Amino acid sequence: VGKTWDLHVTEVLRVDEKENLAMIRDSVGFLKACGREVIYDAEHFFDGYQANPDYALRTLKAAEEAGADIVVLCDTNGGSLPDRIAEFVEAARAALNIPVGIHCHNDCDVAVANSLAAVDHGAIQVQGTINGVGERCGNADLISVVANLALKKPHQVLLDDGVRHLTELSRYVYELANMNFRSGQPFVGASAFAHKGGMHVHAVNRIAESYEHINPELVGNQRRVLVSELSGRSNIVAKTTKYRLDSDGDLMKRILERVQEMEAAGYQFEAAEASFDLLVKKLAGNYEPKFRRIHYRVNVETGERPAQPDGPDALPLTEATIKLEVDGQVEHVVGDGDGPVNALDTALRKALTPAYPNLKDMHLVDYKVRVINSTEGTAARVRVVIESRDADEVWSTVGVSENVIEA
Repeated sequence: VGKTWDLHVTEVLRVDEKENLAMIRDSVGFLKACGREVIYDAEHFFDGYQANPDYALRTLKAAEEAGADIVVLCDTNGGSLPDRIAEFVEAARAALNIPVGIHCHNDCDVAVANSLAAVDHGAIQVQGTINGVGERCGNADLISVVANLALKKPHQVLLDDGVRHLTELSRYVYELANMNFRSGQPFVGASAFAHKGGMHVHAVNRIAESYEHINPELVGNQRRVLVSELSGRSNIVAKTTKYRLDSDGDLMKRILERVQEMEAAGYQFEAAEASFDLLVKKLAGNYEPKFRRIHYRVNVETGERPAQPDGPDALPLTEATIKLEVDGQVEHVVGDGDGPVNALDTALRKALTPAYPNLKDMHLVDYKVRVINSTEGTAARVRVVIESRDADEVWSTVGVSENVIEA
């Protein structure tokens, strides 16, 4: 990395312009003398070229003359727009005899567009991050960059069928980083190919390109049809195709009526597809419960646990007792936790994990509580949406009750 903007040279490094050029030459030359490939990142190139074009280009030439294999033009502050990127990339290419690359930050929400503009004007390398994760507002999202270059231009950017693994890669990186998926992320998000309006769903089932810019399978994603009380028959048919039930007109009618009844009571299935799948199985007679809840009890008592330093005088003890029938056996277990939800989770896992060991890989991602009829105050019904995940999938369920624990 080297300084391209004269402001940084004189005010940040506090050296004169000639010394900065010498440092660039010395650094690149040393690495080349060691037999290394040198990718020289020209930091702040676009701001530097805007302020002093001649000096900015001289810094690039210094790297080239010292043996750099490629010069990467960096929009370090993320303040450039595609037209400026295109113009300045052209200027850099005209001044150099080696390839150029592009490195964009997303402070103006155009890092992907800027990267594509740079490629259109001759850049052969794009730097970025998977899912755009990075400092401040992030970097160019390589998921979107690759998908656009491969499917819209097109360019050969990945070997074989690598583009078809973009959704898998995106979610794998979110998992490693312990971050939640962005449902609205282009190409790979859960909502990227989601459809709700009955007319839209009817059309996309007949002609996919009527409401989808690509086949979602090209990036390893899939179409989602959202269901709500406003859904038409087309939505229900589309959602039940995977169960091969879409030809049963009476069942389709019963599902739609039941969805409308439940949503009138406060349920919402748009963000709880797993609950909708269970509803379909129940109405179709295909539902096989994995366990039967007999009863549960939750106690919250104060003063039972020692206080923490600088904390309250006493911490409450929360204990959950639950009785279930699992595989014909009655399990009666107790679990404690930091609150009612945690205590119930502990007890449920004790009872169910011996029969379903894959529960060890399942954990909570997020849950939301929303008051439905606020005029009832603390007696109001609440809707709870829970998002869960394991090593392979993410799913959401919904519950409604006046009792938030029951929901």
